[in-house]
Amino acid sequence: MVGEPILHRSLRPVESYDADLAALVDDMFASMYEADGVGLAANQIGVDLRVFVYDCPDGDDVHQKGVVCNPTVVLPEGPDRHLDDGDEGCLSVPGPHAPLARPDRATCHGFDVDGNPVTVEGTGLLARCLQHETDHLNGKLYIDRLSTRARKKVLREMEEIRAEVEANAQADAEQPL
Repeated sequence: MVGEPILHRSLRPVESYDADLAALVDDMFASMYEADGVGLAANQIGVDLRVFVYDCPDGDDVHQKGVVCNPTVVLPEGPDRHLDDGDEGCLSVPGPHAPLARPDRATCHGFDVDGNPVTVEGTGLLARCLQHETDHLNGKLYIDRLSTRARKKVLREMEEIRAEVEANAQADAEQPL
């Protein structure tokens, strides 16, 4: 969750492409699906490694699924750069979403779970996901890219939702069976 130190610092590179990494990636996919996410970075489950998983559609509604270790993202520049100002949310900032302009195309270079080079060309939601998850591995949350006012609004909404959930859980616990 936002505020955890591991979410706010750069992570260490993946150096061993072994059974432990494969098991971590399997756990990450399971955690992402359980939370109804489209991407998940290792630090979101408390692991200090530069790896993320994704499962989401691209700009043509073609479903893309994969893993990237030690990613670098290349964004278009000049006349090729077009922004998508869609809403963004995050499993580490549960609840609210906010408009956040990001380039509508992204190229992500890295390695797969076996250590083979991989390049992912992203458009649409996939482009946003590649940028968002790489940001996580660099210690940045999407709210860090918002204006101070928008960031405060998102955090306030998150706290309101959290308080409501806790109140409902307490009320349920006090109900006689």
